Amino acid sequence: MKNQKRINCRKFLFLILFLFSTSLLSLRTLKQVNIEDIRISGSKLFSQNDLVNNSSLKFPIRLIFINTNFLEKELKQNLSLKNVSVNRQLFPFGLKIDVNTRIPIAFGERLINKEKKLGFIDKDGIFIDKQNADEKNLNNLTIQVSGWKKKFKNTLSIILIAEENYEFEIVRINFSPNGFLTIEEKDLKTILLGFNPNLINYQLQIINNLKNEFKKNNFSKKIDSIDLTDPNKPKIKVFKP
Repeated sequence: MKNQKRINCRKFLFLILFLFSTSLLSLRTLKQVNIEDIRISGSKLFSQNDLVNNSSLKFPIRLIFINTNFLEKELKQNLSLKNVSVNRQLFPFGLKIDVNTRIPIAFGERLINKEKKLGFIDKDGIFIDKQNADEKNLNNLTIQVSGWKKKFKNTLSIILIAEENYEFEIVRINFSPNGFLTIEEKDLKTILLGFNPNLINYQLQIINNLKNEFKKNNFSKKIDSIDLTDPNKPKIKVFKP
């Protein structure tokens, strides 16, 4: 009988402890978060104010009401991040935000309301605003991209990746306002690629082949421009003496 009373007493104590813990957790989720409760990891580039100013968060706000998925999407887009993870935490209390920045591999230029905006481009063809780029990653950039638009990012990514893997050396990539693509190669000079993004892989293979072929006979010094808008019928314009 005494043993049964002890067991019942323990169960009661466990129940009280469980209810107390649950109440404590519930109270903490309802507690208001302030800007000083944000902890950032992954990069020292951004401050608490940077994250707040580039999101729709209005402080103070109760922890339980923060939509972490929506906040991740906002920060990823507004800060040109590779990835971002937002987690609500009770102990220690607040928001933990882990950011993964993009690595620039080219200078970038885009038009916003008819004004040129300078920045950088990463391997995915994403535009990075100057203030969102880590200075330690800006050494040895040699490619200039102008006329960037979001719809060009896939084509741009293909070119930048090919430039690393092929023999040619791109100096400039230009998208005109109507989307006509032109690149400038160190030796082959101006190369016209046109409007069709579906041809880009084939065009880049031809450029690589031309580069290797012309390198053998030093013919590239005579080239003025190459028209690959129809890659099956390349047109090479040479300097006239």
